Amino acid sequence: MTVAIGIAGTGRMGTAFTRRLIETGNKVQVWNRNAARTAAAVSAGAEAVDLAHLAECDVILLSLTDAAASQSVLRSLTIAGLQGRMVIEMSTLLPDEAEGLAAMAQVAGADFVHCPVGGTVAPALKGQLLGMAGGTATSFDRAKPVLGQLCRRVEHLGTVGAAARMKLAVNLPLAIYWQVLGESLALLRGAGVPDDLAISLIADSSAGPTVLKNRAQIVVDSLAGTDQPGTFDIAGLAKDLGLALRLGESEGAEMPLSRSVQSRYAAALSAGLGGFDGASLTRRAAGK
Repeated sequence: MTVAIGIAGTGRMGTAFTRRLIETGNKVQVWNRNAARTAAAVSAGAEAVDLAHLAECDVILLSLTDAAASQSVLRSLTIAGLQGRMVIEMSTLLPDEAEGLAAMAQVAGADFVHCPVGGTVAPALKGQLLGMAGGTATSFDRAKPVLGQLCRRVEHLGTVGAAARMKLAVNLPLAIYWQVLGESLALLRGAGVPDDLAISLIADSSAGPTVLKNRAQIVVDSLAGTDQPGTFDIAGLAKDLGLALRLGESEGAEMPLSRSVQSRYAAALSAGLGGFDGASLTRRAAGK
């Protein structure tokens, strides 16, 4: 049986979800607050609709900027009618924000799963994301066939709040890593070691996480002075770092390293680097 899928939000990730789901044989309808930004999704075979029509889809994915945007869109969808629908929220949120959305969907008679993902556009297009899902077992079972087309692995973590916490826990080391990598490269100043060789050795060592192995050339190009546009850019990393700090510190966790790195992101944003890859933070930390 064909399942009609709706996607609210056609930014980089929402458009990648659209392309992947069409490629795997689904009918997809899309909506974006700025209608012009649905063009890439429409060219991939999606149909652009308003929110009232999006609410008629069997499964609705929310891929939006933040909790305020998700709340606004979900509120409009509930007014249109969501009885019996499946809503999958895929943004990075605080636990209480995810729980508020789940409550809103439940009142409207819809199933709800919060499933933020690890990975950016390239793995999304290949169905290679890492899904961290929260919701009732029944809702998760209903959402899993769609999530399985986007994710190489999707795990049910229990509550929607647990899923939100897991995503922040996954993103926090990444945000910090770009700064630490730059500081490590600063130790090589004056040594005459080419950037590409240094990055190659670090990537091939215990100091090289998957993100560096996959994006070594982007880092090298950034170190050479050419900042690279980011699929998970400095602005996005800064936002998620801020959410992690809000959550941790609200619960009494000491996070001195994260707080220190946040100031480096603030400086990068002030320098106009928000749209560039996290490697741009590495360049600044390395003194390039």
